[in-house]
Amino acid sequence: MPTDEAAMRWNEKLTDHINSLGRPKHLFIIVNPFGGKKCGSKIFQAEVKSLLDAAGILYTVKETMHQLHAQEIAYSLDISKYDGIVCVSGDGVLAEVVNGLLHREDWETAIKMPLGVIPAGTGNGMAKSLLHSAGDLYSVSNAVFAIIRGHKRSLDVATITQGETKFFSVLLLTWGLVADIDIESEKYRWMGSARLEFYALVRIINLRKYGGRVQFVPAPGYEECGEPIEKVDVRKSDDNLSQEGQRNNAKPYCHSYQGPSVEFEDSEWRSLDGPFISAWVNNVPWCAEDFMSAPEAKFSDGYLDVIIVRDCPKSALLSMMLKMSDGSYIKSPYVMYLKVKAFRLEPGQRMEDPTNGGVIDSDGEVIARGDKSHHRNQRKYLMAYGPPIEMTVDKGLATIFSPC
Repeated sequence: MPTDEAAMRWNEKLTDHINSLGRPKHLFIIVNPFGGKKCGSKIFQAEVKSLLDAAGILYTVKETMHQLHAQEIAYSLDISKYDGIVCVSGDGVLAEVVNGLLHREDWETAIKMPLGVIPAGTGNGMAKSLLHSAGDLYSVSNAVFAIIRGHKRSLDVATITQGETKFFSVLLLTWGLVADIDIESEKYRWMGSARLEFYALVRIINLRKYGGRVQFVPAPGYEECGEPIEKVDVRKSDDNLSQEGQRNNAKPYCHSYQGPSVEFEDSEWRSLDGPFISAWVNNVPWCAEDFMSAPEAKFSDGYLDVIIVRDCPKSALLSMMLKMSDGSYIKSPYVMYLKVKAFRLEPGQRMEDPTNGGVIDSDGEVIARGDKSHHRNQRKYLMAYGPPIEMTVDKGLATIFSPC
């Protein structure tokens, strides 16, 4: 430029044009310093902060101090001050934020707040799904660029219900092999995402099978999956809720989001009986940066993608594990893949040890547990293991920053 004044005018014009594209101007950033290899704070300082500064985006940063802290922050946050909430974390903190927003009295406005995720956890399935959908390389910088650009897309939100207790999910629900791997491998968190591959091998060698039943309302094209059933009892009761679940019900959430308005009592339900090796309900294609669990999943199609494995040799399971990186494992004859409008799980005990149940995990959070470790540590979970757990989906309820 011939003069500093000319350069300043050009800068002002370009800035005004960029601002007209809907880019965020002020973000609220939640950093989880405990997720993954405990590098959340380091990732923000080394890789995120400089890009936001260069883009001229203002931001307020808050580190989480304990479990469910992000949910508490989102529940009480003055959202009128911000153009988005960004999680520098794994998928669990994103789920906490969604739950916090939907528990608010102004949830209809709050859930429209654009959400962003920058991978700093163990699985990072949402960040991987978003970047992969645009053909972008999976990296922290590309995740930040997606937020800076300000492009947005709708995201389905699933409501997991037992009695009157609710949990809102944006990634997945697992039971059986996958949940055991995700939760029991926590002791190897220092390995980062490699802990999942390592413990998958351990669990396949010592394979468990679970009794139980799954029921579902199939999406169009999947009506022949499972066996037809005449009537599903969808009455809600607090009789079998966990103590923690009953305490949560006592909270003043009566004016918060109550789940999808659609009812499925008169729908055509189908059923599958155990024993099961694994049941896996997905909202997005990737459950972790290295595992494409549901290659046909869409961000806002109003369906859940269900993967069920009932009877499978260990050798076939090992072969399937090697094909998880591109999703081709679903071609195995031992895998049932279907899309559903609603899903109902009645979890049972281990076939080889009827005194032990399993783990039900959603978005990295254990919501119900029936194994012996539950009795040893006396921890209270949101839901009880055994009574039915239902899952429905609200199409495009949330909004998330996306590369395209």
